[in-house]
Amino acid sequence: MSERAADQSLFADNPPPVIPVLVIEDATFAVPLAQALVAGGLPMLEITLRSNAALEAIRRIAAEVPAAIVGAGTVLNPAQFAAAQVNGARFIVSPGATDSLYAAAKDTGLAFLPGVVTPSEIMRALDQGCTLAKFFPAEANGGIAALKSLQGPFPQMRFCPTGGVNEQNVAAYRALPNVFTAGGSWMAPKEKIAAGDWAGIEALARRTVDLFKRT
Repeated sequence: MSERAADQSLFADNPPPVIPVLVIEDATFAVPLAQALVAGGLPMLEITLRSNAALEAIRRIAAEVPAAIVGAGTVLNPAQFAAAQVNGARFIVSPGATDSLYAAAKDTGLAFLPGVVTPSEIMRALDQGCTLAKFFPAEANGGIAALKSLQGPFPQMRFCPTGGVNEQNVAAYRALPNVFTAGGSWMAPKEKIAAGDWAGIEALARRTVDLFKRT
């Protein structure tokens, strides 16, 4: 293993209550969507590379919404890693992790959150110097019960569960001692994005943040 580890300080220093996981089909929606989520108290935004507009959306948010911390999700290879960085992404999230992605993170210094599920994948992440990881897909792989079970053998690892995390269960996930944040899309439903209902999205973001003020 290289002495240099992937940088995770962006996540560790001031973890958000939730990271919105966003699929943006039209880049013209990117800036007002980001502004609404930031205004609602959710500044760290993961734009998934699942649409042709994703990189342009990242570029626009990085250039026009300085309060946003924009990153790229569903990054599968170093080429996507590099493209996201060129367009202004400040962090990278992957559904899994490969040697080439770990190497890309070390080479660029960009914040990286690798995806893990199994104990072997967690051990590999730790070998690479990562003590924060995405737990995906969370609900399909045991959810809260699985994360509780992983606390014993891996007390040094903390997780961001995504996949099946929603407004109804996110507080229970976030209450776990080995969960530092969570990811989901309920605060930015596609019908509200398509309608340009930015006030509605801001209200959903505020309601999400309020969940953690009451717990």
